[in-house]
Amino acid sequence: MIGSSRAVRVWAYGAPTDLRKGFDSLTALVEREMKLDVLSGDCFLFVSRNRHSAKVLLWDGTGLCVYQKRMARGQFAALWETPAASSLKLTMSELSLFLEGANLRGRLPLSPQQISVKRG
Repeated sequence: MIGSSRAVRVWAYGAPTDLRKGFDSLTALVEREMKLDVLSGDCFLFVSRNRHSAKVLLWDGTGLCVYQKRMARGQFAALWETPAASSLKLTMSELSLFLEGANLRGRLPLSPQQISVKRG
């Protein structure tokens, strides 16, 4: 399982991606296009134009990891259906469902917001 904590955020790149790209090219997309820090520990999701393949880029604290999945049947959801969105924020649950082939139609908050405790 990729990053099982609720504290791990998931960012989906909002355009079709050439998945021949490796660590350096995907890192450049995150930093230049999405304006996010690849070393934050967040997950970054990329999907091919034909939506048969997806990659997740993740910094695990010691190095960059790339996870890849190719659908045997069907397609992944089109993350770029939302106009003018360079990225889309997902939950870890939504990432899991997405990688299983579920469609992202309508979103309802299923869990409470993360609580921060103030000390002092």
